[in-house]
Amino acid sequence: MTEPAFEDFPATARDKLRYGDTDRQGHVNNAVYSTFFETGRVELLHVGHAPPPAGTSFVLARISINFRREMHWPGEIEIGSGIASLGNSSIKVRQGVFQNGRLCAAADSVIVLIDEKTRRSTPLPDDMRQALATLAMKTGIAATD
Repeated sequence: MTEPAFEDFPATARDKLRYGDTDRQGHVNNAVYSTFFETGRVELLHVGHAPPPAGTSFVLARISINFRREMHWPGEIEIGSGIASLGNSSIKVRQGVFQNGRLCAAADSVIVLIDEKTRRSTPLPDDMRQALATLAMKTGIAATD
């Protein structure tokens, strides 16, 4: 498997690094990366692509992050996101965080669609599946290998 490039991701977002994102070592703290990946997932799923139907919502069931390189303030980052696979009620999302064109961290996440009343998983609607299929990642791109 090859390391993903920013151009490999069908959905993108940007964020600004803040001084408060750094730690005593002078680089962006690893806990902040989860927030960057959340920004990418929100852009991927909620902003015009495949928002959850009324009465449902997405929950993060799993995230695995592979830290590749340090990031430093000041600056901006780019977040790439794409669909790795679809289950009955789950969506596997592959992501990368880039600074100055270099992959700094990669993540694989599992998002589950739930019924807001029962708090149980519910199947992905067909129209959502079709929308998500247009955001599929290229094969052979691994985020956390």
